[in-house]
Amino acid sequence: DMFLKVDCELYLLSGYYYTATEEYDIKWTMPHCVLTLKLIGLAFDFYDGGKEPSKLNPEQKKGALASVPTLLEVFGFSYFYGGFLVGPQFTLRSYQSLVARELTDCPGKPPNSVIPALKRFALGFLCLAIYAIFSPFYPDNYFLTDEYEAQPFWYRCVFILLWGKVMLYKYVSCWVIAEGVCILAGLGYNGVVDGKHQWDACANMRVWLFETTPLFGGTIASFNINTNAWAARHVFKRLKFLGNKTLSHVATLFFLTIWHGLHSGYILCFSMEFFIITVERQAQALVRDSPLLTKLANSHLYPLIYVVQQFIHWLFMGYPLVPFCLFTYDKWLKVYSSIYFCGHVFFLMVYLILPFLRKTLVPKKDQSEKKQN
Repeated sequence: DMFLKVDCELYLLSGYYYTATEEYDIKWTMPHCVLTLKLIGLAFDFYDGGKEPSKLNPEQKKGALASVPTLLEVFGFSYFYGGFLVGPQFTLRSYQSLVARELTDCPGKPPNSVIPALKRFALGFLCLAIYAIFSPFYPDNYFLTDEYEAQPFWYRCVFILLWGKVMLYKYVSCWVIAEGVCILAGLGYNGVVDGKHQWDACANMRVWLFETTPLFGGTIASFNINTNAWAARHVFKRLKFLGNKTLSHVATLFFLTIWHGLHSGYILCFSMEFFIITVERQAQALVRDSPLLTKLANSHLYPLIYVVQQFIHWLFMGYPLVPFCLFTYDKWLKVYSSIYFCGHVFFLMVYLILPFLRKTLVPKKDQSEKKQN
């Protein structure tokens, strides 16, 4: 299983190295990056199947394979049409349950999945329509034009905000439609909760949360859910032996970086994501520990605070996506220089100011208890 994991990753990285260009490439490496995660997860699940059940956590027990799967099962799992191109990720155990006709709301009969599947398809089609209509107004290559550089600073920043929002619908639409395919096949069936059949086993997007959350962490929690859960299960939690959550988090983001490709833009994007999330968590802790800020956050001024917070959220959500989409050093550096690295400056200033705000706004008793804890 270790050889399988290493071979998959090396094969994918070799493909990136020899075939990648400076543009968004749609070729064999795109489905192979999804397949790489599937096969690495398969290797881990088989490895877990050889352990004592008492040594496995609930997630590992759910995916562990007690015996060697057949070649047909591995092929069916790897190339299942509902998740071959863009995901979602699921375990071989789930695929075996699908083949055994266990994933259904009507035991012994095909699932009543048409309506739930059509709902996701309709939502995915709406997101696709939004992207198709508005994306021509916010092309990636506009960042590199003299016209963009000649615009006022505020315009350049707002363009990044709107561009980032529109650009993400490309991914949202693909994932939601693919989820609909999985639901239709039955793979999306997730049991009964409060008397209602659930079809979210393959959910890769929480669209309402994605649209309404004012938090960077909320957007990450709503976006590419299955891949994030896969990384948490197979990378982050398996690095528990390091004894340091921050180090495990960095290692997980590094894995996701090279999984996406070898461009410098990916490294910058994920490193910026780590820094933004770190600052946001510290800011949330300050609001929680400060009576004044807690009172303000729960006051009638919250709608105004929400609007400001949402503006900052989407402005700096688009900011790290610039190198993610422009890929190469010369391109993203040109854009960041034109807006004076405002995202880096903003979060660095907040990071440096937060300790002083904590000393001022958090009662000394709470601060001493915090240190003791």
